[in-house]
Amino acid sequence: MTMATPPSSQAYGESWYWDNRYAHESAPFDWYQKYPALAPLVHLYVPHRHHRVLVVGCGNSVFSEEMVNDGYEDVVNVDISTVVIDAMQAKYSNRQQLKYIKLDVRDMSPFQGGSFDAVIDKGTLDSILCGNNSRQNAAQMLDEIWRVLKDKGVYILITYGSPVYRLALLKESCTWSIKLHVIEKFGPEGSSEQPVRQLTDLIPLDESGSSVEDVLGKNPDFHYIYVCIKEPKAKE
Repeated sequence: MTMATPPSSQAYGESWYWDNRYAHESAPFDWYQKYPALAPLVHLYVPHRHHRVLVVGCGNSVFSEEMVNDGYEDVVNVDISTVVIDAMQAKYSNRQQLKYIKLDVRDMSPFQGGSFDAVIDKGTLDSILCGNNSRQNAAQMLDEIWRVLKDKGVYILITYGSPVYRLALLKESCTWSIKLHVIEKFGPEGSSEQPVRQLTDLIPLDESGSSVEDVLGKNPDFHYIYVCIKEPKAKE
């Protein structure tokens, strides 16, 4: 399925755009990568199926359904679009392992601090960075994700943003231990080809992120996966 391109990518940061999009394009769509391609990494960092997982900017993806089919028992999904949340609540009304809640990721106050073992983000931070006041909104989102995670919980961010564009943002307001993986944008799913790099292999990451270019080259055809482990903030 191909989804229409908006008049301006800035619309990605606005709820009205997503309500309109999901009202007209209701078929399931997964941004960037599908669950089978990412499952080895999910298993690595969320090894216990009873762990509570939050999927931010869930849209109408089947990613969470496939997590539950894979044995995960508590997957909470949030999105800013009323249209898509209403549709997903109706679709999965008989799946108690799946919950769908309309929330803005910049303010997830209905969730207590330390509520989740893992947060998964496929393109939501990227969408916010396309909108107005992007840096402020992104910082608010990251603060909220850090807050709702348990200590040592993991934020798995799948993005097109290379470390020179994402690393400083991740480090600005939150205390994370950050690991990096990559996956080919148009990888081996459904084919017999072997991936260029194994998904579970770590990519060396220096403070600025510039070391990644030495490994992957200048214009790599990969999505970047930042695994951010929540570290308690130092007491003042």
